[in-house]
Amino acid sequence: MASGSTTHGVARLLLQFACLVVLSLSAQAARAKPVSIVAFGDSLTAGYQLPSSEAFPSMLQARLRADGFSVDIANAGVSGDTAAGGLARLDWSVPDGTDLVIVELGANDMLRGAPPAEAARAISQIVERLQARKIAVVLAGMRSIGNWGDAYRAEFEAIYPDIARRFDVPFYPFFLQGVAGDRALTLQDGMHPNKAGVEKVVAEFAPFLETVLTTRFGARAQAAK
Repeated sequence: MASGSTTHGVARLLLQFACLVVLSLSAQAARAKPVSIVAFGDSLTAGYQLPSSEAFPSMLQARLRADGFSVDIANAGVSGDTAAGGLARLDWSVPDGTDLVIVELGANDMLRGAPPAEAARAISQIVERLQARKIAVVLAGMRSIGNWGDAYRAEFEAIYPDIARRFDVPFYPFFLQGVAGDRALTLQDGMHPNKAGVEKVVAEFAPFLETVLTTRFGARAQAAK
């Protein structure tokens, strides 16, 4: 009787040990899997007139990895895209398995003088649909040029913090922070960042996103040392 009891006890210990090993391996696998990010935007994301290695997603990925974050960032920027254009291609631009999307849209709506309500409606639907898929969202804001007047500027620039509040998503107020208006950091058109401009955008944006990654994904976002 004692021998049988001992055998069962050993078996239980072995089973418990096996379970611990499986749980440990599962946790390690979860941490090892990079956080899958899609940079979803217009030409500012796509890297207008720049090689892919100098576009925002590539340079952001390099910066985050250098800072110890395990990430894969896909470039889903399309030059000329409006917010409505982004909404129309959302499902095939953001594949299943994506963990986080950086939404950067609305600049082309503004440049065309389109009613801000149109961009607001499309960006809201983008955020809503991503959240319905359990995908985290970071919203990047844009400022208006002065051509359309103060009333337009106020209405347009208000759409971003309003959406961020309504959907409770992390908000980066101005995607071109530190670059807009600096001719040394833009192409000849005075709007799109050159390589140095993208480096500046990344330098400003990366600390913000690193905080989001740490808060939302914790140890999984930390690259193996």
